[in-house]
Amino acid sequence: MRIGMTEIIIIALIVLLLFGGKKIPELMQGLGKGVRSFKDGMNGKDDMDKQSGEDIKDNGKKTE
Repeated sequence: MRIGMTEIIIIALIVLLLFGGKKIPELMQGLGKGVRSFKDGMNGKDDMDKQSGEDIKDNGKKTE
C-alpha cells in the first residue's frame, strides 16, 4: 500500500481548507521544532546533559 502523488495532493488540499493559507507556515514551523527536539533527545543533547556538564566544569561547586 503506497501513497501516490494524487493522494498527497488531496491531503494537502484538505489541510489547506481546514487551516487556511496563513496558518500552515506556523504549523510547519512548530512541526520542525518538534522534530528537531526529538532528534536532539535521541542523540542525547538534552538540556539536562548541558546542565550536568556545567556542574562538572565548576569542580563540584553548586550552581543555583
